[in-house]
Amino acid sequence: MPDGLPFHDPVYDGATDPTVIRHRESGEWWMFYTQRRASIEGPGVAWVHGSRIGIARSPDALTWTYAGTLPGLDAPPTPEGRNTHWAPEVIWDGTRYRMFLTVISGIPDRWEGHDRHIVEYTSDDLFSWSRVGVVPLGSDRVIDACAARCPDGLWRLWFKNEADASTTWCASTPDFETWMVEGQVIGGRPHEGPNVFALGGWWWLLVDEWRGMGVYRSADARTWERQGGPDAVILAAPGAGPEDATIGRHGDVVVHGERAVLYYFTHPWWNGSELGQGEGAHVRISAIHAAALTVSAGELLCDRDGECRHGVSAEAGVQS
Repeated sequence: MPDGLPFHDPVYDGATDPTVIRHRESGEWWMFYTQRRASIEGPGVAWVHGSRIGIARSPDALTWTYAGTLPGLDAPPTPEGRNTHWAPEVIWDGTRYRMFLTVISGIPDRWEGHDRHIVEYTSDDLFSWSRVGVVPLGSDRVIDACAARCPDGLWRLWFKNEADASTTWCASTPDFETWMVEGQVIGGRPHEGPNVFALGGWWWLLVDEWRGMGVYRSADARTWERQGGPDAVILAAPGAGPEDATIGRHGDVVVHGERAVLYYFTHPWWNGSELGQGEGAHVRISAIHAAALTVSAGELLCDRDGECRHGVSAEAGVQS
């Protein structure tokens, strides 16, 4: 399997939910992703659970090499043994790296009937992580964290609250010690995978609606308005590559200057059915891609097949 994009996980071929950050000492790019077990057979949706966090590394964000999985995220061990790890969010807080990870106990074979929590970790090197604890978000059905420091000086954590009809909620903290849940920030149709970043003089929030990504704009990263109306999305029209011909899902944005790169994944061979319901392992395969983002006249534009579709430039250094 060649390096580069689209990127495939070489173990289970189920790379999803990418987040990308530059190592501050080595200058190397690190991609963290959910290592779904797409190639296994088992009851129900067990293949979506039991996942580790995969790592890919790149000197230039163009060619990516698989580098194993993160160890120690279940330390101390839990009674369930192997747990489920989803949708890592990794940031630099000015002193150290922080990760906000969705953790589910055990390996469920169905979607419902089990808690989902967002757990915080810290690291000095991006590989060895220490568990801080569950972030108190007022719900036991929370997944898909995104964190950023906002204009008012507070850090905010956006997340999907499945207990509130799968909408986006937010919590804030001045110091990562105390958290205040601010409540729902994006309602409407169900969605997941919020991602927040600043570009072109605005703050932007993307959400995965399973038909493309809804785009929201803000001046202060607190009050949001939808771009293009209730049905408008990006990453709905097929890309040019054979593995990029279906909708783009769950993204992470790396900003450099007036441009940005959106990393997202597809199910290249998905036929539109409910994933995991007996259609065959090949439909569960996923691949990670990248698209260029720019802002023009206050509108976020996404070029799925443009100049930056294969990665962010080597000079980029800002992680949203």
